[in-house]
Amino acid sequence: HTDGVPVLRRSTRESHIPEKYRFVRLTSQLDNDPKTYGEAMSDINSDKWIVGMKSEMDLMGSNQVWTLVDPPKGARPVGCKWVYKCKLEANGEVTAFKARLVAKGYYSTTWGQF
Repeated sequence: HTDGVPVLRRSTRESHIPEKYRFVRLTSQLDNDPKTYGEAMSDINSDKWIVGMKSEMDLMGSNQVWTLVDPPKGARPVGCKWVYKCKLEANGEVTAFKARLVAKGYYSTTWGQF
């Protein structure tokens, strides 16, 4: 304890991934999907990402996912972001460029009380 505050210790043990899960590390190393809209638009496959985003917007429209309205006075709308993912065959060949529009999942204390 330092002035009543406990000191945190980190383990010095070496961690080992079980053999059956080692493929997860390999696939995460191959993950070159864009993390932001800007990255997707500067990617060599930007035209395919645009098609994926248009497809997502068309699906949301046909499924009546939302209705555009003006927010009530003082309300702060939840933000959203694009999430991009290349779908791959077992041999690593890209089969589709998927784009999903998702709500940002964080809460800021500056937003006020619920």
